[in-house]
Amino acid sequence: QVQLVESGGGLVQAGASLRLSCAASERTGNFMGWFRQAPGKEREFVATISWSSGSTYYADSVKGRFTISRDNVKNTVYLQIDSLKPEDTAVYYCAARSGYSRPNYYYTRENEYNYWGQGTQVTVSS
Repeated sequence: QVQLVESGGGLVQAGASLRLSCAASERTGNFMGWFRQAPGKEREFVATISWSSGSTYYADSVKGRFTISRDNVKNTVYLQIDSLKPEDTAVYYCAARSGYSRPNYYYTRENEYNYWGQGTQVTVSS
């Protein structure tokens, strides 16, 4: 059973930056993803990264401010969030996909991931 532990969330002012971390107990499959769930909204895809190639894919709403990266030695994935806005307030979850990965395809749906962390709260004040 893969365990994912997120950290790095907090209460910040608009315009600040945060780096979220997701430590995986082991690597399974080739893709890790970040999702977020704002109050009263459904969980949504944020970004995904390949362990092997480092290739990334972002939701349109976060392009330019969010950067996903990974450290293969530490089995850790990061989400750098710059220029935070109040609408970024959410619980941020990391997820791991196990098994086969299709070539030239990025996984953006919740049901495409098998393991989830407990989430880390990000609150942005205006």
